[in-house]
Amino acid sequence: MEKALEVLVIGGNRYVGKRLIARLLAEGHRVTVLNRGSSPPPAGVEHLRADRDDERSLTGALGSRVFDVVVDQVCYTPRQAAIARRVFTGRTRRYVMTSTVEVYEYEDSDAPVPEAAVDPSTVPVDAGLPWDDPAFLEAHYGEGKRQAEAVLAAGPGFASTVVRVAHVLGGDDDFTGRLAHYADRIRTGEPIAVPTANRPATYVYVEEIARFLAWAAGEDFTGPVNAASSGALSTEELCAAVAAHVPGGRAEFRPVEVGEVSPFSFRRSYGMDNARAARLGFTFSEARQWLPRAVAETLGKGD
Repeated sequence: MEKALEVLVIGGNRYVGKRLIARLLAEGHRVTVLNRGSSPPPAGVEHLRADRDDERSLTGALGSRVFDVVVDQVCYTPRQAAIARRVFTGRTRRYVMTSTVEVYEYEDSDAPVPEAAVDPSTVPVDAGLPWDDPAFLEAHYGEGKRQAEAVLAAGPGFASTVVRVAHVLGGDDDFTGRLAHYADRIRTGEPIAVPTANRPATYVYVEEIARFLAWAAGEDFTGPVNAASSGALSTEELCAAVAAHVPGGRAEFRPVEVGEVSPFSFRRSYGMDNARAARLGFTFSEARQWLPRAVAETLGKGD
């Protein structure tokens, strides 16, 4: 085993985060979890309680601790990124922020989108926007992540990478309800709303993104990296995988020009190119290989 690392995970009590922590512990690393204490951390880790939005609270909870790497699972705004940068400068060798495919929400490309399509150093930051308003933040999720990336990337002296995560599927603890949305409509025969021009998207299996984040924690690269399985999936493919678990199930689609559509249907194409991850030494699997297993897990019919 390589040298054990001192790893701080901010957030991380559920879904991807809990799998990440389990992998880090299995690899022999020493893990500390920092959150507000709303739920207990996994066994085997040190627990620090703090509000990451409160710089004084965060600094007080950390005390004199230093870390080899920080993995930030819950950074959504430039304000949060600015606090993190101030607090962790000099406390960690490396900062890994979990970002999102939604940073590419304004792209529209038939070819997979590389990291260079959104350069954090060119993204303008507006900390004066109402980032503390949950409704505003939800409506501007991609923009919040873009600006958070920009803050971490600004200037020297803070080694960081941002992992742009594709849409995550799998696990019996998927709390999003997105696959359940399809299952309900397939079960009842209710039409599934999709854009008239419905574009495919990139996805990643929940276990694989946890493995990637654990791997990235021990590496030295900086800058953005796309984290997505190979091969874009269409809404029709997702629904076919769901329908396999609904007796007599068959998806009916209702194309709409404007208005709300189903969770995994997109008017723009911005599937991610994972070539940089491969060059760095991590090869993602093919999405179609794990899709049936991921759907079975989420619908409660895993092996």
